[in-house]
Amino acid sequence: MKTTWLKTAIAIAAGALSTQALAAGFALNEQSISGMGTSFAGRSSSADDATTLFGNPAGMSRLKREEVSFGMAAIHAKTNIKDTSGFPGNGSNDGDMVPTTAVPMGYYVQPIDDKWAVGVGVYVPFGLITDYEGGFAGRYHGDYSEVRVITVQPTVSYRFNEKLSIGFGPTINRIDGQLESAVPTGPAPDSRVKIKGDDTAVGFNFGVLYEITPQTRAGLTYHSKVDYKLEGDTKFSGAAFGPLAGKYDASLDLETPESIDVSITHELNDQWTLYGGAMRTRWSRLEAIVVENEGAAPLSVISEEQDWHDTWSYALGAAYKLNKQWTLRTGLAFDQSPTNNTHRSPRIPTGDRTAVSFGLAWNPTDDVTVDLAYSYLWEEDTKIRHTNSQGLSYNATYENSAHGFGAALSYRF
Repeated sequence: MKTTWLKTAIAIAAGALSTQALAAGFALNEQSISGMGTSFAGRSSSADDATTLFGNPAGMSRLKREEVSFGMAAIHAKTNIKDTSGFPGNGSNDGDMVPTTAVPMGYYVQPIDDKWAVGVGVYVPFGLITDYEGGFAGRYHGDYSEVRVITVQPTVSYRFNEKLSIGFGPTINRIDGQLESAVPTGPAPDSRVKIKGDDTAVGFNFGVLYEITPQTRAGLTYHSKVDYKLEGDTKFSGAAFGPLAGKYDASLDLETPESIDVSITHELNDQWTLYGGAMRTRWSRLEAIVVENEGAAPLSVISEEQDWHDTWSYALGAAYKLNKQWTLRTGLAFDQSPTNNTHRSPRIPTGDRTAVSFGLAWNPTDDVTVDLAYSYLWEEDTKIRHTNSQGLSYNATYENSAHGFGAALSYRF
C-alpha cells in the first residue's frame, strides 16, 4: 500500500513534466500549427503569425495588423509492447494506452504603434494521458494517468529600433491530474488507489528578437519554471488497505522546469526560408518527489528519487513559397528524453525520439491564412526494468510512435 501510494503520487509530477515537443511522453509542443509544419525549427525567430506570442513574445513587434489565430492539434499514438515479464506473470499488453488527444490553442495580438504591441494567448504547454486496459500486466506500477496544464498569457512587446525587440508575458497556469493504480490482494480482486489534485501558479515568458539583416533574424526565448503545490485527495479501496481504506487529504510540491530556446530564420530568397533551432530544458529539477499526507501516519511524508537529467532538442526546417497563396513547409527534429533506465515506469515509457513534419499554408486573401500540418515521430526501443520496494516487477520493451495532425485559422483585421 505504501509503495502504491508513492508511485501514484510521483506520477502526478512526472506526468506533468512529460511534455515539450511531443517529448518525454505522448504530450505537447503543439502551441503553433505553422511551427508544427517545420518541426518547430525557428520557433523563437520566425514570428510568422500571432502564435509567436508563445514562441517568442518579442516577435509580436513584426506583426503590422491586429490578428487573431485559433487552432487545434490531434495526437494519435501507437505502442508495441513486447518481451514482457514480472509479477503477476500474466496479463495483457496490447499497447493501446494513449487515446487520441486534442490540443487547443488561441492567440490575439494588437499592434499599438510602431513600437508597442499587446496580446493574449491560451494554450496547453504540458499534458499526459495513458489509459491501459483493466488486465494490464503492469497495472501495479500505474494503469491510468491524466495530467494537463492550461496557460493564459497576457503579453507586451517593445521594438527599440529596426533591429532589436523584446517581449514579456506573465503566465497563469492551471494544473490538474488524476492517477490510478491497482494493488494486489491475493486471490481477491485487485484493490485500487486513485489520487486527484490541482493548483494554479504563475510564471513568465520572455523573449528577445534581433534582426541581423532584413533577411536574417535570431531569437531567444526563456520560459520560466513554475512552482506548484497540488492539493487534492487520495482514495484507497479494496481489501489490501483494511481499516486504512478511504480518502486522505494530500499535497505535492512540484516545479515544472525552465527552458531556453534559441533559433535563427534566414530568408534565402523570395521563395525559400530556412529555420534552425535548439532548446535546453532543465529536467534535472526533478531529483525527487516528496508527498505530504494529512492524517495518514505512518505515510505523512513519503519521498523517492527520480534523478531526471537536462535535455536538448534540435530542429531544422524550410518553407517554400509556391506563390502568393500557397506555402509548403517541412522539418526534422531530434529530442532527448529526461527519463532514466532505473526509474522509468509504464506511466512514461519514453526514450529519445525523432520527428519529421510537413505543413501547408493557404492565403486566399491578405486577411486570412489557413495552416495545416502533419508530424510523425518514432522512438528508440525503450526498456522498462521496474521493481518496487515490495518486490513487484514489470519488465518490457516499448516501441512508441505517434501521428500529429494540426489545423489553424488566422485572421487579420
